[in-house]
Amino acid sequence: MPIHHMVDGAPHPPAPLSNAVEADGWVFLSGLTGTDPRNPQAALPVGAEAQTQRTLENLQTVLNGLQLDLTHVVTARVFLKDLKGDYADMNTAYARFFAEGQYPARTCIGVAELPGGALVEIDFIARRPE
Repeated sequence: MPIHHMVDGAPHPPAPLSNAVEADGWVFLSGLTGTDPRNPQAALPVGAEAQTQRTLENLQTVLNGLQLDLTHVVTARVFLKDLKGDYADMNTAYARFFAEGQYPARTCIGVAELPGGALVEIDFIARRPE
């Protein structure tokens, strides 16, 4: 049976979903944006680089709440409102979070809209060590 997780300190989802769902050692993290978990009504950071930074910090909070970290991330999906305009800035922030040469597999997708007017949304699939 899947285990549904809500993690203290992570942004509270604005929709009916769990922060993560775990099954057979696989951990599927819901997509997050650059929302401030302490003040969800605050404006998002300005620009794709700053939003990516905060989004990855939020995802780290979820991972850490499940006794995992970024080394457990197998794949990431990045959704960008302006793929052409924000791809480089997103990559600048994204690269700071992972050891060089040890990046997760990743897909980057341009989308028409994201929740709350965000420029960036990211989700992860992680694997628990056996």
